[in-house]
Amino acid sequence: MADALEMFFDPEADTAVRGLWRALEAAGVPSLATLSHRAHQPHISLAVAAQIPARARAELRADLALLSMPGLWLHNVGAFATSENVLMLAAVVDAELLAVHSAVHDVLAGRVKHPSAYYLPGSWVPHCTLAQGVTGAELAAGFAAVHPYQPIRAGVSAIGVVDTRTGAVDELWSA
Repeated sequence: MADALEMFFDPEADTAVRGLWRALEAAGVPSLATLSHRAHQPHISLAVAAQIPARARAELRADLALLSMPGLWLHNVGAFATSENVLMLAAVVDAELLAVHSAVHDVLAGRVKHPSAYYLPGSWVPHCTLAQGVTGAELAAGFAAVHPYQPIRAGVSAIGVVDTRTGAVDELWSA
């Protein structure tokens, strides 16, 4: 996949997540900050596709300007145990977050190339990735490194399309 529509956090929440990334690194667990282009920002992805074209981005800008952004609770540490194990902070799902997600996908429907099914309504698990592609042992060490965990209250400071290969952000909305 190449483009991700991401919700970025306010400075306090961003700092808190980066602190968890540092705790993982200190424990020998490669955090999201060390992967790929090393330009990751703490975020929750709303959609991922091979391409989110300029026309869809323009429509998203207009739609996002009309929406009220919810506050987020990054309340639980969890994992996706797959071929690319993920350690993550799960966000509490509420009506406001689902409304924003649904509105975004209404705009994107039929306008993006190869959308990822993991981010479609009904399949989406809103989360902030801490570590990805880690071994089972690293996953266990990651849980230990961030325990005990204090939930993070995050405001949405911006939403943008991120080129997942380069880290370049096309900001579509900001608080």
